[in-house]
Amino acid sequence: MGVRNRDKELGIIMFPTEPAAVNNGFIALIKNRNFMLLWIGQVVSQLADKVLLVLLIGLLETYKPIPGLNNSMYSTLMIAFTIPAILFGSAGGIFVDRFPKKPIMIGSDIVRGMLTLLIPFLPREFLILLIISFAISTVTQFFAPAEQAAIPLLVRHECLMAANALFSSTMMGAVIIGFAIGEPILSWAKNLNPDWGQEITVAGLYLVSAAIMQPIKFTEPKHIFKSHSQIKPWAEFKESLRYLKKNRLVLNAMFQLMVLYCVFAALMVLTTGLTDKFGLEKKQFGFFLAAAGIGMLLGAGILGHWGDKFHHKPLPLIGFLVMAFVLAVFNFSNELVIGLGMSALLGVGASLIGVPMQTLIQQQTPPEMRGKVFGFQNHAVNIALSAPLAITGLLTDYLGLQTVLIAMSIVIAVVGIWTWKNTRRVLEDAI
Repeated sequence: MGVRNRDKELGIIMFPTEPAAVNNGFIALIKNRNFMLLWIGQVVSQLADKVLLVLLIGLLETYKPIPGLNNSMYSTLMIAFTIPAILFGSAGGIFVDRFPKKPIMIGSDIVRGMLTLLIPFLPREFLILLIISFAISTVTQFFAPAEQAAIPLLVRHECLMAANALFSSTMMGAVIIGFAIGEPILSWAKNLNPDWGQEITVAGLYLVSAAIMQPIKFTEPKHIFKSHSQIKPWAEFKESLRYLKKNRLVLNAMFQLMVLYCVFAALMVLTTGLTDKFGLEKKQFGFFLAAAGIGMLLGAGILGHWGDKFHHKPLPLIGFLVMAFVLAVFNFSNELVIGLGMSALLGVGASLIGVPMQTLIQQQTPPEMRGKVFGFQNHAVNIALSAPLAITGLLTDYLGLQTVLIAMSIVIAVVGIWTWKNTRRVLEDAI
C-alpha cells in the first residue's frame, strides 16, 4: 500500500496538475463567462501589441534619426521596446500583489491606448518615438503578471490546465495573426485617414480590450492587499527569491520555461540559415516560425481538451526530447515539407513543456505571492529571450549551422532529463 501511495505522489512529476473533473476541457471554460471575457480581452490586447510593433517599425521611415544611429534605428527601437521587460518585470509583479487585478489590466490597456494616440500629435523625432515605445512597453509589464494572476481567481483548480492551454494557444496565434494582418490593417487605416488613422486603430484595439474586461467579476482575498506605504520593492523582490528558493518545484518549472523561451529565441535567429538549407529566400524565414506556432496551437489544444487522459505522463520530459530530436533532424534533410513538418513537431513539443509548467506554477503559488512570482517569471523569460538573440548569430557564423543545431539538440536533451530527475528528487524529499 505504501508503494502505491508513493507512486501516486510521484505522479505529479509526470504531469504536475490535478486530473480534470467530469466537466473538463474547453467546454467548462466556455460556460465560465468571466474567464471568457478575460480570454477575449487578452486576445484583443495581444493583437494590439503586435499591430503596434508593426506600426512603430513602419513609422521609422518618417522619423528623423538621432545623429550616429542612421543605420541602427530598427535595433534601437527593439531595445527600447525590450528593456522595460528586463528592468520592470519584477516590479510590475510586486505592484500587482498590492492592488486588485482588474483595475490594473483595464488601466494598462487604457494608458497604452492613450499613449498610442499621442504619436501623431508629437514632433516626428526618433527620440520621442523611443520614449513612447519605452513607456508603452513599461505599462505592459503590469498587464502581464496581473493577467496570469487573475486566471486562478476565475477558474476552478482542476480546470487550470485547459485555461493555460487556451491562453498559450491564443497567445501564439496572436503572434502569427497579429504580424500577418498588421500591415493590411494599418494600410486600410491609413487610407481612411493618412494623418492619424493608424494610431487610432491600434489605440482602439487597446480600448476595446479594456471595455471587454470591464464586466469581469471576481473576488480577491482582501487580506493580501497591504497599504501603499508598506511597498518596499527591493525587499519584496528578495521575498520572491526566497519563496522560489524554498519552493523548488515552482523554481524548476520556471527554469524549464526559461529554457523553452531560449530555444524559441535561438530559433528566430537560426531560421534565416534554415531558409538557405531548404531552398527559401531569407525573407521567408517566417514559414518555419509559423509552422512551429501551428504545432503549439495543436499541442495546446490537445492538452486543453484531453489533458486528463495524459495525467501522470512525463510530458515535459517528452517535450524536451521531441525538441532535441527535431533540431538534430534538421541537419539530415533538405526537403521543405519535412522541414516545415519538423517545425510543427517542435511546436507540439514546446506545448508539452509550456502548458503543464505554467499550470504548475499557478497551482503551487499562494494568492499573496502570485503577482511577485509571475512578475519575476516575466522578468526571467525576457532575459532568457534576449541572451540567445545576442549570441546565436555569432555562434552560427563561427561554428556553422549544423554544429549549432547538434549542440542545441544535446543541451536540450540533457536539460530535459536533468530537470525531470531534479523534480523527482524534490517530490521524493517531500514525501
